[in-house]
Amino acid sequence: MLNQINEAVSFIQNHGITQPEVGVILGTGLGTKFVKEIKNPVVINYNSIPHFPISTVESHKGKLIYGELKGKKVLAMQGRFHYYEGYDMQQITLAVRVMKFLGIDYLLISNAAGCLNLNWKKGELMMIDDHINLQPDNPLRGVNFEILGPRFPDMSRPYSQKLNSLLVGIAKKKKIKLHQGVYVAVQGPNLETRAEYRFLRQAGADAVGMSTVPEVLVANHMGLSCCAVSVLTDECDPDNLKPVNLTQIIATASKSEAKLTELYIELIGKL
Repeated sequence: MLNQINEAVSFIQNHGITQPEVGVILGTGLGTKFVKEIKNPVVINYNSIPHFPISTVESHKGKLIYGELKGKKVLAMQGRFHYYEGYDMQQITLAVRVMKFLGIDYLLISNAAGCLNLNWKKGELMMIDDHINLQPDNPLRGVNFEILGPRFPDMSRPYSQKLNSLLVGIAKKKKIKLHQGVYVAVQGPNLETRAEYRFLRQAGADAVGMSTVPEVLVANHMGLSCCAVSVLTDECDPDNLKPVNLTQIIATASKSEAKLTELYIELIGKL
């Protein structure tokens, strides 16, 4: 793993990407507006970076984009990797480790998620305050390298209180509705049954998705401050459940992208 990280880091640095301060992971249906705000961009396709997986989901562009935003050097992943694509957890999270080795101090994550909290509506945003991990593997399983982090990392506060506090303040100032809640990560790629939605809600989750938690685990392992915001793309009401497809999910995420972009750009400016 260490060799893979170092080889990817060297390749990226040789393309003029040096000392990024903030890393951003852009999820399903998100990223177009955010990427347009990055000045003097340097773009690298994932498939040219040593050991990087290739994003197989159509809505994920598979590009690493580096440039300036709000006076900070930003490194954005336009598209992420998922366990359901067939990759193992180490492959999924390699990019987070690479970004940390490149120099980032903060990691901002976004995703599209199903809304389990029936008091909320699709199209709204949820800042993740905590999570439940129901995925069948863990990126920290296996040999632990102390240079990366401790064998048993603490997860009492997986999402940075500093970043979350700033997000709440920005949302209030800009009058953007920002819920706070618990995200549950499942394997996918299928959406859930009515019984599963009931189970997840009873377990304490407000939103459900198929990503984010592996990256957060690795970020915490490496001592990297992170935050995450979900765009709630469909309402998971088990008593009134309607069929939903990826096209609808992407459309809802795209409509809410401007609000999320505004939040994260303002946050970057305050770091």
